[in-house]
Order: sequence, then C-alpha cells, then structure tokens
Amino acid sequence: LTVVYAWAFSGVPLEGIKDTAGEITKAIMTGILSPDWSYVSLPDGEDLLHGLIDTLAIAILGTFISAFLSVPFAFWAATNMSSGKLTSGSGKIVLSFVRTFPELVMALLFIKAVGPGSFAGVLALGLHSIGMLGKLYSEGIENIDKGPTEALLATGANRFQILWYAVLPQVLPDFLSYTLYRFEINVRSAAILGVIGAGGIGTPLIFALSSRNWSRV
Repeated sequence: LTVVYAWAFSGVPLEGIKDTAGEITKAIMTGILSPDWSYVSLPDGEDLLHGLIDTLAIAILGTFISAFLSVPFAFWAATNMSSGKLTSGSGKIVLSFVRTFPELVMALLFIKAVGPGSFAGVLALGLHSIGMLGKLYSEGIENIDKGPTEALLATGANRFQILWYAVLPQVLPDFLSYTLYRFEINVRSAAILGVIGAGGIGTPLIFALSSRNWSRV
C-alpha cells in the first residue's frame, strides 16, 4: 500500500499549489473550529435556524407530493394490476424517464419557471421523487400475496373492494417504509438545492462560501 500511495502522489504537480494554500487552509480550519454562534438565529431571519426549517419544509412537502402522486403511477406500472404488459411497460418507461433527470436539473428548470425560492425546490423534489417511489411502490404491489385477492374475486367483489381490502393492507407498510427512506434522501437534496437558489440552508451556505466567511460555513 505504501508503494501504491507513493506512486499515486508522485504524479501530483506540486508547482500548481499556491504559496497561500497553507494560509487558506488555516483560515478555513480556524473558522470551522470557531463558529459564529450568533449566526444560528438572527432578527432579520437570514440565519441557520430559518434555513434549517426551510430545508425540512421543502423535504416534507416534496416527499408528500411525490408519495401522493406515485400511487397511481405504481398501479399503472405494476404487472399484476394493469390490463397487459404493454400498459405496465409504458408505466415503467415513464417512471424511468422521470428518474433520469437529476434534482439539480429539475430545480434549475423550475427556478426558471417559477423563480428562485423554496417553491422551486419543492416542485423539483416532488417530481424527481415520483420516479423512485413509483418504482418501489410498483414492486411492492407486484410482490403481494395473491391469496386474499383470489378469495375476494371468488366472492364476487368488485375491483375497488379488492383494492381496498386485499391490496392496500399488504402494501401500506412498504409504502410507508419507502416514503420515510425517500424523505431522508430529500432532506440532503434540499440542502444541496439551496446552493443554486432553490431555498433551504444551502442558500446561506453558498453566501458564506462566496464571501469566505468560514466561521459561518
């Protein structure tokens, strides 16, 4: 390992390192180790506390919107709930298409459409999360036990009754688990979206980085 590391670092161009690199590193570490605690809460509201609340609100609303809209997409893409492979296949293609767009790209599009702020972040996370939650939901629907469904069919139950009494009780625990998992992802994503102007704690972070105010980073 020592030989490998020595070989790897031997190709680093040391002449490209600025003379002030040490001073900059010292300033960064000093600021991080001596944070500006007054920045946690400020009277004008442009502080970390409000940014954190804004980030959580973006993540919660984005997750709620995506969870609500993912349900019909999940039943559309589930092979055991659609009318045929062509129907379920088209649903899977739509969900895959939505997943191909990163949150940052969607946020930039919504910032252009509705302006910078938290609303753009909510829309970006809500739309992007549909691709992931819809896929996970549909897989949960496809893995249900067919016994209760067949039993209700034998008694003459209609489609809504089968859905309500046989399908939903089996998939709701998985739906909740997937939604909470996506919420964790959205909290991190909401913080990053603020860097490009989509609200949240990322906005004051990028301002602090731009001004090199390391005690607020």
